[in-house]
Amino acid sequence: MAGIAFLLNGTPVRVADMPPTRTLLDFLRETRGLSGTKEGCNEGDCGACTVMVTDEGGSRALNACILFLPQLHGKAVRTVEGLSGPTGEMHPVQEAMVTHHGSQCGFCTPGFVVSMAVAHLNGRRDHDDVLAGNLCRCTGYAPIIRAAEAVVDAPVPDWMKTDRSFILAQILKSDGSMGTEVSKKGAGGSGGTTVPPAVPSEAFRPSNSDDLADWYLAHPDATLIAGATDVGLWVTKHLRDLAPVAFLNGVSDLQQIERQGGMLHVGAAVTIAALREAVQDRLPSLAELFRRYASEQVRNAATIGGNIANGSPIGDGPPALIALGATLHLRRGDDLRSIPLEDFFLDYRKQDRRPGEFVAGISFAEQAPALRCYKISKRFDQDISAVCGCFNLTIEDGRIIAARIAFGGMAGIPKRATHVEQALTGQPWTAATISAALPAFAQDFTPLSDMRASAAYRLEAAANLLTRYFHDLNGSPVSVLEVTP
Repeated sequence: MAGIAFLLNGTPVRVADMPPTRTLLDFLRETRGLSGTKEGCNEGDCGACTVMVTDEGGSRALNACILFLPQLHGKAVRTVEGLSGPTGEMHPVQEAMVTHHGSQCGFCTPGFVVSMAVAHLNGRRDHDDVLAGNLCRCTGYAPIIRAAEAVVDAPVPDWMKTDRSFILAQILKSDGSMGTEVSKKGAGGSGGTTVPPAVPSEAFRPSNSDDLADWYLAHPDATLIAGATDVGLWVTKHLRDLAPVAFLNGVSDLQQIERQGGMLHVGAAVTIAALREAVQDRLPSLAELFRRYASEQVRNAATIGGNIANGSPIGDGPPALIALGATLHLRRGDDLRSIPLEDFFLDYRKQDRRPGEFVAGISFAEQAPALRCYKISKRFDQDISAVCGCFNLTIEDGRIIAARIAFGGMAGIPKRATHVEQALTGQPWTAATISAALPAFAQDFTPLSDMRASAAYRLEAAANLLTRYFHDLNGSPVSVLEVTP
């Protein structure tokens, strides 16, 4: 892969002679001298490192601490230093934070204002969702939310629009005509004038799934990196050497969502944010589950294929997709195969995936009126599930004729509650049927106790969710966000 080229606060830069898993955060602070982007948790939780990244798909907030430099190739990056105007004018959100006293110690403030600036640029008004991935422990959130609300009608500054009109070909040129070429050293947006050598050979950036399939077949022990929201921690926390690696953000044919014959066909590299938008109208409960998937910054990077291939027993995507009867599409070289998603998970962190085989996509029904997904966690926002239960029953003439129920956090894999399904199928849709089926949960699951929940709590919570589902489908308010007298 040739040298990495991107815009940094409006200035083209080219980067080489760095490890492919060098994070943007380290690059900004240690190599460019842009110390406004802070290092807090270094795992994508606190939002202190938030930056704005723009490409042909628009502008979004991302965590620089788990974003690798090759993921930025051909894109535009704007840090907190790049929010002000060319003559030092403050961005409206910066002014509002001052006016509404939205900062005390100031450590978290750069991340907040970048998230707010991206939301302002995109016309977002759901401030609680936008800022759920930015943590503050001294100011409190009320003045910050007031600052965000104060600027919703303020015009977007002209300088914030320039990244959307950048010309990719100009960034990628190496003759210096677009601006100063930069080498490993330098600060801000300028540096030396030497055209850098190629990125290390252990990094591969395919442009299509055919190239990926050929390369991965030849390098079956390689690490595939899509959003890096999990893999990034392998570097920042475990200090692992991931080489060789392939970056999938350039594989456009894995980033497509297609509707055909009542089915939704989703490429493995589709982000959680994009998938949430795609299912918002026809699968609202799934969209609501995705709203609680990590944070805005993580949803903008994490992919549905990565969420599945990761194989985590507490991943929120698989239980919902299993309840939908999803089909997983895998590829190894030219060999394509499709399997029910629930068959992919064999044991803890063990999947039905051969060497050199990767997740190519997933298909599921684009409508399921009875689908409900419930996430139980200690925090409502940005938390890992203790239990995630997803229910999809077919009820005709007052009788349950089919049932698909899947859980995360109840076993070493995302797993269907087959005994519960059997206890429900063919029975009348009544409270008595639900009560009679509850003991079957103990046949399906033997959960573990950990820091998130005890085994007994998990088992009881799972059973309670079936009762909640019954009341939900019968029209009773069940949302924890609804307050009734």
